[in-house]
Amino acid sequence: MSFVSSFFRRKFLQSAALASGAGVVPRFRGSSLASNLFGSDAVSSRPLEEFGYGDVTLHSPLHEQQLQQTHALLMELSEDSLLKPFREMVGQPAPGQDLGGWYQYDANNRDHLFDIGFAPGCTFGQWVSALSRSYAINRSPETREKVLRLNRLYAKTIGGDFYENTRFPAYTYDKLVCGLIDSHQYVGDSDAFAILAETTKTALPHLPLKAVEHGQSWRPNRDESYTWDESYTMSENLFLAYQRGAGEQYRALGRQYLDDVYYDPLAEGRSNLEGRHAYSHVNSLCSAMQAYLTLGSEKHLRAAKNGFDFVAAQSFATGGWGADETLRAPDSPEIYKSLTGTHSSFETPCGSYAHFKLTRYLLRVTRDSRYGDSMERVMYNTVMGSLPLEADGRTYYYSDYNFKGRKVYHKERWACCSGTLPQVAADYRINTYFHDARGVYVNLYIPSTVKWAQGGAQVELTQKGEYPYDSHVQFEVKVSRAAEFAVSLRIPAWAEGASVSVNGRCEAVLAGTFASVWREWKDGDRIEVELPLKARLEAVDPQHAETVALVVGPIVLFALTESAPTVTRAQLLAAKKTGTQSWRIETASGAMKILPFTAIEDQGYTTYLRVG
Repeated sequence: MSFVSSFFRRKFLQSAALASGAGVVPRFRGSSLASNLFGSDAVSSRPLEEFGYGDVTLHSPLHEQQLQQTHALLMELSEDSLLKPFREMVGQPAPGQDLGGWYQYDANNRDHLFDIGFAPGCTFGQWVSALSRSYAINRSPETREKVLRLNRLYAKTIGGDFYENTRFPAYTYDKLVCGLIDSHQYVGDSDAFAILAETTKTALPHLPLKAVEHGQSWRPNRDESYTWDESYTMSENLFLAYQRGAGEQYRALGRQYLDDVYYDPLAEGRSNLEGRHAYSHVNSLCSAMQAYLTLGSEKHLRAAKNGFDFVAAQSFATGGWGADETLRAPDSPEIYKSLTGTHSSFETPCGSYAHFKLTRYLLRVTRDSRYGDSMERVMYNTVMGSLPLEADGRTYYYSDYNFKGRKVYHKERWACCSGTLPQVAADYRINTYFHDARGVYVNLYIPSTVKWAQGGAQVELTQKGEYPYDSHVQFEVKVSRAAEFAVSLRIPAWAEGASVSVNGRCEAVLAGTFASVWREWKDGDRIEVELPLKARLEAVDPQHAETVALVVGPIVLFALTESAPTVTRAQLLAAKKTGTQSWRIETASGAMKILPFTAIEDQGYTTYLRVG
């Protein structure tokens, strides 16, 4: 079923549901949900637009703490240390201390491949990107000055020897592209495109002529680790460079590096994920989305949508995927086996970054609320519970869904997830709200304020509440003058019995949709959303219906135990809340505490329990 037909089918069902309750449920005056379901612009061919980083202010301590901590750490990193591997790899004087770990350059690291020198300088571009996005949020002059200095210091190191001396030339180039286009977009670095042009001129002779799959050799006389480069993910940032004005060559390069060996079967509805590296291939689906947005390629849109569906079908209850960094075939028993076979269940900051980008693209293009549901689940159950990035390079890498799970740091310092976590922390803002000509879409329920102009009026929408630990979310509208627009609210698929009220007038809404309220808004108008947080059990797969996770609303509750208790479905579903973020279940062997991922520290836990 196409998106348009399924959208209107859901809207028809929603309209019928509202009409059946009209005798007992108050109607919105002049602009109820039902009366606007079939407006001519209910489905637009234009994607939803993102708000700017500075348009949204988050009031959530949990989200803000992650941003502030990663930003402060990046600001403190020595610029000589950041440039040291680039300088060394092109034969320039390189003062300063090595950062160590993956970031350090070591020409003789064969004996300690994954410890020191695995990917020297690889996260530099991501850190410049994160600092640029942070500047768009906080407008700190110190942040801007650091970005400008780093770009100019990096520009002095551009040389072909760098790409010969790294095992990941495509990966590193891709991250440098991201950092430079973000510097131009958010910091206003007038030199960024010139630096990008020189970087591209220098890098291209050392890159494959087309996308090369993970594990395939294209550089002769190199060991296997050189086949793990990721040229098949580059198109996304190349297309973005073109869109932001860097030049026509980036559109051509984006097309050149599209991995159609991967995309063609997906576009036809055939899964070819089995055995592929998890994070990078989900990230590559973002390149497919950019091929649709830049080139208008429907094939690549189908590939991204089907790819998402195949990944979702093999995901854990947390929304995480890719145990041991490997994607699986549909209906594979490997997901269940991983609960005892590995502690490397989900590559968390990197995987979350790719997941957020993909679901953001898909939501913007399709306006289908299920992509927001998926984004929310991954946010609360994985990356929001990450251990903090440490100044010595200790990085939280894997979420652990083993029956005996713990939060631990990756054994190697400055691993790839140290690059994506600061980007994730900045991007919560642009995931929360979207807009079109009709008004605003509320995707995530995070205490926050978004500001925009609507029909000549200045508008502020502020949301408050303790969601996802409380079912009630409140919004207050501030307008410089009365203005007519729509507020569209994501109603999660699990939220049966949800309702929306405007100034005390309440209507039931259908789960699994965006409920849109169109009216003339006045200063002080209030919206209240009720999302019933019912407990439910989700099996790890259909073949193991007795192995379940307890889920309340969007959050998974993790049992603080390292031994399998005797527990029934009824006992799990009867879990009692004992605090803002804690629950308890009664088992035959006594009470057991259960917590959301964000509340777990160094305790042992299990994600899935076996029920009788």
